[in-house]
Amino acid sequence: MRRATIGATFNFYRDGEGAAARRHRLLAYLEARANAPLLLVGEAAGHRGARVSGIPFTSERQLTGRGPAEASATIVRRTLAELGLEEQVLCWNVVPTHPHRPARPDTNRRPTRAEVEASRPFLRELARGRRVIAVGRLAEAALDAPYVRHPSHGGAAEFRLGLLRFAAGGRRVRRFL
Repeated sequence: MRRATIGATFNFYRDGEGAAARRHRLLAYLEARANAPLLLVGEAAGHRGARVSGIPFTSERQLTGRGPAEASATIVRRTLAELGLEEQVLCWNVVPTHPHRPARPDTNRRPTRAEVEASRPFLRELARGRRVIAVGRLAEAALDAPYVRHPSHGGAAEFRLGLLRFAAGGRRVRRFL
């Protein structure tokens, strides 16, 4: 990840204060979830979530009790814990770096088609041998994977129900190639 350049996104694993710590956290997270059978894939790293913490769907506050909190990260992690899925799920993003508006690092923007395409090698590697669940419509389109509602903007209950359906085996989850 440190060498990745994905369009006009910010690579927080390479650049900025704390980049080495974010790389270390990501490596530890990936090693801890090496055998997780599910890959939960969101749209892109957010400015209050992975950009700061280095771990997808995780805010700094969840890790250290300090720093910014991120609503989607809070909902995703709480839901995984409530459903007993935390250890079975590896979280990632279609675009693992942070897309933001020009000169506005404190914003999030939708990744471009080119940024999604440039990110595919990371997805392929992490998806190998796992069932993939797309969180949100962009991830669904990029992955052609089963969809659960993104938890933001009032979607927490639908997100939880969608994950519960998959966990209960109510719907087949395709493998991403």
